Amino acid sequence: MSKTTTDTEPPPGTAEEKAERLSTAPVESDGPTGIGVLGWLRWMWRQLTSMRVALILLFLLSLAAIPGSLIPQNGQNQFKVEAWKAQHTTVAPVYEKLQLFDVYSSVWFSAIYILLFVSLAGCIVPRTWQFVGVLRAQPPAAPRNLTRMPVYAAWRTDADADAVNAAAHRLLRRRRFRADLAGGSVAAEKGYLREVGNLVFHLSLFALLGGFAWASLASGTGGKLMVGGEGYSNTITQLDDFTGSRFYDTEDLDPFYLKLDSFKSSFQTKGDQIGAAREFTANVEYYAGSDASKLTKGSIEVNHPLEIGSSKVYLIGHGYAPVITVRNAKGETVYTGATPFLPQDGNLTSTGVVKVSDYGDKDGRKTQLGFSGFFLPTAPLSFEGTGPISLFPGDAAPELVLNAFAGDLGTDSGLPQNVYQLNQKNLTQLQEGGNPAKARLKPGQAWELPDGYGTVTFEGYKQWASFNISHRPGNEIALAGGVLAILGLIGSLFVQRRRIWVRAVALPGGGTLVELAGLARSESAKIAEELAELAVDLQDDAPAVEDEPDADADTDDAPATGGPGDRDDPAVPADPADPEADAASVPADPAVPADQNSKE
Repeated sequence: MSKTTTDTEPPPGTAEEKAERLSTAPVESDGPTGIGVLGWLRWMWRQLTSMRVALILLFLLSLAAIPGSLIPQNGQNQFKVEAWKAQHTTVAPVYEKLQLFDVYSSVWFSAIYILLFVSLAGCIVPRTWQFVGVLRAQPPAAPRNLTRMPVYAAWRTDADADAVNAAAHRLLRRRRFRADLAGGSVAAEKGYLREVGNLVFHLSLFALLGGFAWASLASGTGGKLMVGGEGYSNTITQLDDFTGSRFYDTEDLDPFYLKLDSFKSSFQTKGDQIGAAREFTANVEYYAGSDASKLTKGSIEVNHPLEIGSSKVYLIGHGYAPVITVRNAKGETVYTGATPFLPQDGNLTSTGVVKVSDYGDKDGRKTQLGFSGFFLPTAPLSFEGTGPISLFPGDAAPELVLNAFAGDLGTDSGLPQNVYQLNQKNLTQLQEGGNPAKARLKPGQAWELPDGYGTVTFEGYKQWASFNISHRPGNEIALAGGVLAILGLIGSLFVQRRRIWVRAVALPGGGTLVELAGLARSESAKIAEELAELAVDLQDDAPAVEDEPDADADTDDAPATGGPGDRDDPAVPADPADPEADAASVPADPAVPADQNSKE
């Protein structure tokens, strides 16, 4: 139903309507926006910058972030991504096309936060200018009919009207109201921090999105797995993997050296949470730049990264690396070293391979050996019914289970290979007694390979740790935006915008009529309490007097307080129903109270 303007209702934009409007948001127009291309563009812009669309985009952004939490990401842990792809071979290609392994740098995620970026900008800019205009202007003048206000009080006094208005102006200023004394009344306003909090909240979201955008454009991550005692220089040739961005490439890597001295892990040994991790600590040595004399000791724990230059080194995984020595038939050592095995479950049942490319000749032809198997930190007494699995993540009873292969590993082809997988295409598994050759070895034990291929010795084991080297410059901006968003939200929720008007008018028969009225943005007892306290304080300068009975009066002039529905306006001598009454003395329609729940 369309709204019409009557003679007794102030037209839009009048001083009275502005006084009753507490929102500083720009006024939205429901009129036509035009036709043609320009009209459609204007309509789309208004839709994009509306609160409804901004909330929808914010909701979509939160939904879009869910896959990034459930699916391993390339920039965080490449090993988990590869393991996940190996376990889900059917859906992995589909996920790759949908960019679900790179959610936060995907096209669809970027489109959502860019649209939200534009929507917030289109909302904040006009609202900020509107608020600046309100701050520079004086509080709105008192409405003609104060009885329309939700909170109202009135009494008669013998004090001079100008003195009462001056006293009210002084008291309101003392209460930190912005007050203006003009036109025989005092207008005061308070609670601007509510709108400040609202703007800070929106600006903080802008900063939050800006931080994420900058991080996606200027961040980079690398991965490195090191066995205890090993070190590396932060260069592309020594990193296991690297993911850059538009403004961060391999040439931007921070120069530093990092060495893993030792790794300490502990697990709960009894109770309901037996096997639960209790401590993961990587003890390291490092120095920034190329000056080795500045070698410094440090430690890296879960969620406690080590900061070197503008990069942070995170501990993201650990496991065991069996130390294996392989000797050929002549007793020559052809391979020795610690080989990382990758955990497959919570008890650190680990799988891995050993590739011996320089075994030499066997039966007049060049031969290579390959071994695949399991490392069990706590092995069971028997594999019957369970297979080779570990019973506990700690190294209570370590064992190494190996299978042996001979042939061509394919390492001489020049094609890249996965160091954690064994290509058995050109390999033949060694046989022992008509069955595949296998061995269970404890630390220090050796296995004599069949067919005179030599021996394999399980020397012992070390622990390894994998690290994520991250350069993400927008984190500080995003953190500051998040903190300011919370503070702004607190201000917009708990600070109340309110206005108070005081009008003292000299009466024709002598004395002064004092009127107080208040208006709050939301229905609250605070405005009534403030008005009552102001009325009490004003009694020192404008004490109330009892009215003398008037035989000619149909009603007495006792002080009036309460809502607009149970009183007449004592300041309006003319009859509003009299068509000959002065139009200036006719109050606005008293049946239309101020809407305290109007939407900004």
